[in-house]
Amino acid sequence: MYLFYSSVRYNEINMKRITVFIFILLISVAAFARAETWQASGPMILIYMDEQQTDHLRAYGVAYWCLEPERGQKVQWLLNYRGGSFLVSDAQEIRDRATLVGVSYKVIDAAAVNRIYQEIQGINAEVVLLEKAPKVAVYVTPGNEPWDDAVRLALDYSKIPYDTVYDRGVLAGDLKKYDWLHLHHEDFTGQFGKFYSSFRNADWYIRSVQQAEKLTKELGFPSVQKEKRAVSLAIREYVESGGFLFAMCSAPDSLDVALAAKDVDIVPPEIDGTAADRNADQKLQYSEGLAFTDFRLVKDAMIYEISDIDIMPPNVSNPLLAPDFELFEFSAKQDPVLTIFVQNHRSSVHEFLGQTTAFHRDLIRDDVAILGDTPGTDRVKYIHGNRSAGSFTFLGGHDPEDFAHMVGERPTEMDLHKNSPGYRLILNNVLFPAMKKKEKKT
Repeated sequence: MYLFYSSVRYNEINMKRITVFIFILLISVAAFARAETWQASGPMILIYMDEQQTDHLRAYGVAYWCLEPERGQKVQWLLNYRGGSFLVSDAQEIRDRATLVGVSYKVIDAAAVNRIYQEIQGINAEVVLLEKAPKVAVYVTPGNEPWDDAVRLALDYSKIPYDTVYDRGVLAGDLKKYDWLHLHHEDFTGQFGKFYSSFRNADWYIRSVQQAEKLTKELGFPSVQKEKRAVSLAIREYVESGGFLFAMCSAPDSLDVALAAKDVDIVPPEIDGTAADRNADQKLQYSEGLAFTDFRLVKDAMIYEISDIDIMPPNVSNPLLAPDFELFEFSAKQDPVLTIFVQNHRSSVHEFLGQTTAFHRDLIRDDVAILGDTPGTDRVKYIHGNRSAGSFTFLGGHDPEDFAHMVGERPTEMDLHKNSPGYRLILNNVLFPAMKKKEKKT
């Protein structure tokens, strides 16, 4: 089956992509169901997600809470209606939950619900059904790292439960337990985040290297690079088997580089004590990766970059001058999947930096959909693609509400950003696996 991708800003995509207004994105996983007709038989709770919502982030948590097995509620996601609102059958416990966590809602009768359905039929909007709370895992390095993880902050604040996983569990096959996996400030290339130049004498850096080398030996690998590539392969297999991967910051860049560097030593000698392959760029196998192609490595140990996939905005020293990135608008009825990822009460989001801040447009594979970019530039911020039975979404940057988060800084105070459009992109992805699926046709 095919999923049709269209955008009111499609012509701004670079010319190497298909020039017609429809971009066909092959999905070998079961397609998602679109309801032809909806009819309410009783009152429902409307959790609106436009500018009137008091706490957008915890609204996602309420939707997730309704889907948990102990409640067994189904949630309707009204794509492109009032910022991507939620509808759920009226129940006192849901009202109480929303009130408890500070989420705005309105109880509406069946007639009002049916008027909403009628309105949705005539505009670029759609109703999709969320049926089951996805099981969520976050890849977390053991120990106290000198940085936070925006996704864990979002999950904790919105009260969405998750487990943590790391290399030993990943290689043991634990990922098959989960519907959704997140990677953040990780380096899967064995270069310890390319922090060598600035932090090689810092206690936390020395400790992280020692822990990684110890684990590598315990797992029977000859080098950290090879151990991390084995983990990368397990993550790719998770996606290919039907899992959903969401990655931010350095994880998208380093994951694809690690996958492409098959049997090639790419680690500078200053970092691991062995010579890197001088012809590493020519030996990269781009088809091994998920999203990127034709990139080149940054081989200097003193440069805080893994590859040229990353592209920075101008005026990085002044967040007020950095241009926002804009979200694409998709056809909700034809492209409900891509529409989910851009649900928001804002059409643009403030730029924020990370080790990988944005993705160079020319290095994104042609079969990957662009969800958000900085118009008129080579900077793409937000992408989605498929691999066999599963899919992935990559978002550049480290923290949507901290323009330039530095190593050792305090985590973002989420109470101050409960209506963050950037954090909404993260939570759109968390709820995506809850969407109703059609049975495969064989």
